[in-house]
Amino acid sequence: MKKPTLLPVMVLFALLSFSCSTDSLDETTNNANSSVVVPETKVIEIEILELINDYRLSVGLNPLNNMNLIKSQAYGHTDYMIDHNNVSHDNFFQRKNYLINNAGANAVSENVAYGFTSAESVVNAWLNSPGHKENIEGDFTDFDISAEKNDEGKWFYTNIFVKK
Repeated sequence: MKKPTLLPVMVLFALLSFSCSTDSLDETTNNANSSVVVPETKVIEIEILELINDYRLSVGLNPLNNMNLIKSQAYGHTDYMIDHNNVSHDNFFQRKNYLINNAGANAVSENVAYGFTSAESVVNAWLNSPGHKENIEGDFTDFDISAEKNDEGKWFYTNIFVKK
């Protein structure tokens, strides 16, 4: 195959690999989807999820379940923020639509952060910010997080919340 025709074929393949489906994926089918990258969970991520659930329970809310499909979207965005060296909600609607179409989500929200060195510090910062706290206290059923360090050792975080 000539190079000029290889690029359009690769682009088409990539688009089809990430296309939306009207069928929901459950946890068992996530692993079969080669486009879903779910890294091994880090201690800091477990601590953040536990702190958020402990807080939710302390204010009379249901604890949230973690879900690999959510983690894969959080991980992709955290890597994006590191690559651009910028904390943002860029491409949120792509993550949201992916989770609606593939995880059966009815609502999706996210918190992002940068630079906090412990689970306690990032969760406390989110709880002290009205918009982030609203997400933590929101009417959600599932969530997950990605925490990654850049080359300078600074942490970036993406925490996604889903209601099914």
